[in-house]
Amino acid sequence: MSLPLDALKLITAPMVDQSDLPFRILCRRYGATLTYTQMFMASDLISDQSYRREILEELRAGWTAPFGRPVAVQLAGNDPETIVEAARLVEPYCDAIDLNLGCPQKKAELGHFGGYLILSKADWRIATSIVSGLSQSLTVPIFVKMRLCSPVRDTVTLAKELVSSGASVVCLHARYVSSRRRRKGAADLNWVAQMKKTFQYEGISAQVISNGNVRVYQDIQENLKITGADGVMIGEAALGNPKIFSASSAVNYLGCIDLADEYLTLCENYPDTVTLKHVRQHVKSFFAYHDFIVRTANFHAFCEALTCCTNLEGIRSLLSKIKIQGWDRFAGDNQAID
Repeated sequence: MSLPLDALKLITAPMVDQSDLPFRILCRRYGATLTYTQMFMASDLISDQSYRREILEELRAGWTAPFGRPVAVQLAGNDPETIVEAARLVEPYCDAIDLNLGCPQKKAELGHFGGYLILSKADWRIATSIVSGLSQSLTVPIFVKMRLCSPVRDTVTLAKELVSSGASVVCLHARYVSSRRRRKGAADLNWVAQMKKTFQYEGISAQVISNGNVRVYQDIQENLKITGADGVMIGEAALGNPKIFSASSAVNYLGCIDLADEYLTLCENYPDTVTLKHVRQHVKSFFAYHDFIVRTANFHAFCEALTCCTNLEGIRSLLSKIKIQGWDRFAGDNQAID
């Protein structure tokens, strides 16, 4: 474990199409101690030259960027040799490699990877073989991010096997794997606590990270109190409020605009690391996080106007228009803004 333990305290989760470099840097600026890339398919990294080039260029840019590190790269797949080969490609530009054992999406079910590698004990050997191969082949630490097994009591057993295979960090999103009900109900943090207690009792040195049930900063403290975990991973709440790591938040629409402007500047500083579609999604999230925005009549008009922005400058123009007119007097239109 070459990363300092305090790097595990406040972690930005891997999120599909949303864990771009500008967003990761934004989270680090506001207190995240470690960020994750989105999930990368190991097989595509090997076989798709364009996909590989895009990922490596972004990782290289982040490697030397202020607040670009530490960063963990998350890989997914079910073939140990392929994942090790992909990991070797990204290893020079990351501080840790994470194996995805939690993705509940339909594509993971069809491709038999992510969370679908932990549903049957017959598949555990695939997961442990991947971790073993990574641990023996790389110099960076190996993490795993997993969900609850079924029966749930098997969760800690599998975690122990993954640690024995070479994982130094286990992050538990304490919900079950389901492609149709990915976030139904609250995460059962008691199982994170059980894992941490078991590791401590049995002298297992691996760190335990808790994922789930965080909406505001106070939830982070409550999560740690319940679980005793070594750190907390935050996903959707960070999308809406990257300042959550520092107990801060926008208090009105002007704060949302300032945050969006800061993000847009990072997008300009690191061009070609995020698509316009995903930039718009981020900006929308900064506003949608707040009930005092979503409940207003103008939120829909804002979303419509944002969709019509054809470049970064168009988004800036929209934000400037709102700043001048005021949120309550803002009237969006469906004309392209550029």
